Amino acid sequence: MNERPFRERWLLHVLCACYAIVWTIAAIDPVKRSDWLLENLLVFACVPVLIFTYRRLPLSDISYILIFFFLVMHTAGAHYTYAEVPLGYWLKEAFDLQRNHFDRIVHFSFGVMAYPVQEVFVRITKARGIWAMLLPAAITVSFSGFFEIIEAVIATLVSPELGAAYLGLQGDVWDAQKDMGLAVLGALLAVSLKRAPAQA
Repeated sequence: MNERPFRERWLLHVLCACYAIVWTIAAIDPVKRSDWLLENLLVFACVPVLIFTYRRLPLSDISYILIFFFLVMHTAGAHYTYAEVPLGYWLKEAFDLQRNHFDRIVHFSFGVMAYPVQEVFVRITKARGIWAMLLPAAITVSFSGFFEIIEAVIATLVSPELGAAYLGLQGDVWDAQKDMGLAVLGALLAVSLKRAPAQA
C-alpha cells in the first residue's frame, strides 16, 4: 500500500486537479439542473470520504486512477443526463445499437470499484484467498443494487417529473437488472486481477 503523504504523491495532485476542472465545467449549464443535482449526491458523499480517510486508508495509484475515471464518467452522465451523453450516441451509431449505452459503461465501471473496495477490505479484515475476492465483489454489487433502489425512490419522491431522464431507462423495463449485471461483471473482473504488491 502506498503510505506516502499526499503532498508527495504527484499523481494524486494531477487527478484531483483534473477532476476539479471536469466537475466545474460539467457544473456550468448542465442539460437538466435538477437531474445534475440528484446525480451529484454520489459525488458529494464519496469525495469527502476519500479525503477524510486518506491518512488512515490511503489507496494505491491504480485504485485512485479507477476512481478518477469512474467519477469523470459519472460527471459526464450528470451533465448531459445518462441517456444523452454524446459518447453514447457515437457508440450507438458506430455499432448500430438500439440505445445510448453510456450508462451501461458507467455501471460496469462501478463494478470495477471492487478493486479499491478489495484493497480496503483486505487491509481491515486481513482476509485471504476466496474471501478476499468474493466479499469485496459482493459489497460492490450490493451497493450497485442499493443505488438502483435509491435512484427509483429519489426520482419518485424528490422529482417525479424527471422520471426516465434520471433513471436512464430509455424504454427498457429490464434496465436496472442489466445495469446490475454489468456491475457484477466489472466486480468479478476487478477482484480477479492478479495484483502486485503496492509500491511504497
